Amino acid sequence: MTTPRALRLDPSDNVVIAIDEIAAGAAPAGGVSARERVPKGHKMAAVGVEAGAPIRKFGQIIGFASRPIAAGEWVHEHNCAVKEFARDYHFGEDTRRENIVPVDEQPTFQGFRRANGKVGTRNYLAVLTSVNCSATVARLIAKEIERSEILADYPRVDGVIALVHGTGCGIAAKGEGFDALMRTQWGYAGNPNIGATLMVGLGCEVFQIGRMKEEYGIVESETFHSLTIQATGGTRKTVAAGVERIRAMLPQLNRAERAPTPASELTLALQCGGSDGYSGITANPALGAAADILVRNGGTAILSETPEIYGAEHLLTRRAATPEIGHKLVERIRWWEEYCARNGGEMNNNPSPGNKAGGLTTILEKSLGAAAKGGTTALNEVYKYAEPVTAKGFVFMDTPGYDPVSATGQVAGGANVLAFTTGRGSAYGCKPTPSVKLATNNDTYRRMIEDMDINCGDVVDGVSIADKGREIFDKILAVASGERTKSELLGYGDAEFTPWQIGATM
Repeated sequence: MTTPRALRLDPSDNVVIAIDEIAAGAAPAGGVSARERVPKGHKMAAVGVEAGAPIRKFGQIIGFASRPIAAGEWVHEHNCAVKEFARDYHFGEDTRRENIVPVDEQPTFQGFRRANGKVGTRNYLAVLTSVNCSATVARLIAKEIERSEILADYPRVDGVIALVHGTGCGIAAKGEGFDALMRTQWGYAGNPNIGATLMVGLGCEVFQIGRMKEEYGIVESETFHSLTIQATGGTRKTVAAGVERIRAMLPQLNRAERAPTPASELTLALQCGGSDGYSGITANPALGAAADILVRNGGTAILSETPEIYGAEHLLTRRAATPEIGHKLVERIRWWEEYCARNGGEMNNNPSPGNKAGGLTTILEKSLGAAAKGGTTALNEVYKYAEPVTAKGFVFMDTPGYDPVSATGQVAGGANVLAFTTGRGSAYGCKPTPSVKLATNNDTYRRMIEDMDINCGDVVDGVSIADKGREIFDKILAVASGERTKSELLGYGDAEFTPWQIGATM
């Protein structure tokens, strides 16, 4: 009988992680015998834990024993609960600043240099909408372009994509919700992976295209056009007008050419979804190692999903480049606590049922694993949702934990490539920003090989985090140069544009 494998992540931990399923009565090498079956990715008590005592994983508190737990017991929802405890933020105590590799020594990718100096990894034309009322027209415009097969004449154009959403009216004309939507819309229009934009509105909505153009100083040009259904004369006329605008923009868009570009021009969105008990020990730390490589080469890595760093935020504040940056992060945590309270929710509504089936018991445990995507370098800035990311290095953007909404904010902030870890098997894809999918375990990689770009499950088989991080970084460079990800080949991305609706719908 093969001895099951288990992993103790820190000497102070009182649980081990079941790398293989542990049958009742079986004992991992050097460990206690299991009192019951412990599924793969789940936790087993390495020692007895008194009721009310903290349960530790990663050397950190992930919950508290809700009853006495004997050595060898499976540790999960039935005996582990969340309660409040003090966290010591120690702003800037563990800040590690990198010596940035000179530009002429950085690895390169083949990117599209835009007129404003930004660099894209893709070359899309986007049909954006100011309101849900113009969503069908936007889709019809994109569908007509596809039906015409005109894109065959423009080989450097990656596609015409309709990015529609469910809001834009029935919202307050000022405040958090409106501001976030405006940042998102203009952020997509300005993302370097979008070479040209057509904005389509109805005409009478709260979110007025004219107001956005005035706010951001936008003028109609070879790469930006706008129209409304009401002013143009209805659905058919607007579709025809939109198609003509796109036909006029395509020649200019097709002039863009890829050229060698230093890695410092990459802005990498860090995402995870469908997480499991392996996430925090394989794919997430490996992605963190890749993020560290990018930061050393002058690039930017954006960690997000504020509810999924809850309980681990003290590890990030310790890395803050300045106390002010650390306090910004804590302020966002406090905002979320108030946001949940006024909406009758709680931060520990997360993890999801799938996360729990994969071995994650509490939000504290999930957050500690999720934060590993951010690597080890200094936290250089904290941004609100969809704010333009201008700082280099490792930064944080405040977003929900719901993957499409979070990634939408990161892309609006300027991310031109995205890496997404998953344990249960997320099928997420993104346009205009390609998404590299990283499986946390061998089973998911094999089962969903048509969706997964890299297997990180071999980390538990002996591949080092450093080597896997280098593999991920090399893949990011290849994708940034035009190599298609699995989600791109499957056609994902048009439906995943999901702006955060913060305020009330009225």
